[in-house]
Amino acid sequence: RARTAWGGGDSWGSAAAGDKEKVTIVIKFDQPGLGLKIHDGTYSGFDVDVATYVAEQLGYAPDKIEWKEAVSAQRENLIDNNQVDYIVATYSITDERTKRVDFAGPYLVTGQSLLVQANNTDITSKDSLAGKILCSVKGSTPAQKIKDEFPTVQLQEYPNYSACVEALKSSKVAAVTTDEVILAGYAAQSPGAFKLVGGTFSEENYGIGLKKGDTELLTKINDALTKMEADGAWAAAFEKNLGPAGIETPAPPAIAATN
Repeated sequence: RARTAWGGGDSWGSAAAGDKEKVTIVIKFDQPGLGLKIHDGTYSGFDVDVATYVAEQLGYAPDKIEWKEAVSAQRENLIDNNQVDYIVATYSITDERTKRVDFAGPYLVTGQSLLVQANNTDITSKDSLAGKILCSVKGSTPAQKIKDEFPTVQLQEYPNYSACVEALKSSKVAAVTTDEVILAGYAAQSPGAFKLVGGTFSEENYGIGLKKGDTELLTKINDALTKMEADGAWAAAFEKNLGPAGIETPAPPAIAATN
């Protein structure tokens, strides 16, 4: 077999050909409902189920997956440095990111929202944020949107959302802002503690990030996503992971055509 120039932890073969010993996938470890590392060493969430389904379509059984943790600000570097095969980690497709990474999908469409303490009455939407202390994650799309569009907000940037939620719990910040599906997972994890307010005020398309120019892998992942949506596995995964957070299962997004 030819040695390829890249491949997560295993430099023989290619993920697209299904001939590597293991496929290396990046997910979030701290986002309930999406990507969560459980204390027994297993993983759960919608991103995990999507990543696992795609891996199986590429020829990798679940025990052939090596999971790595995504830190929002590090995702492009992991791809650039050939440390992973693909990323399924609430990864919004943006013009800036597509300069460095190719995206399959989108496999989920969501939007930025706000999480506040359940008894909070003074933040009802994005229009009541002036002067408030908000928490989001360094290197994330929502953090950038707050900086660009809400100059009077005091933005605290933490390394991950679970740290933001802890700060909200102890009233160090007035609200946490990121995508609705992420916030809903945290709300479901602490029943009665928090609430989502204000609906969504952006559109985020989550894609699967992979090495720029790997057209073979891009096409195969898009084919896998198309199949997942068609056979009902996508809706079942959404319902299982995000249904408990009170989000209705939407129609799955159209997968971008690859030529």
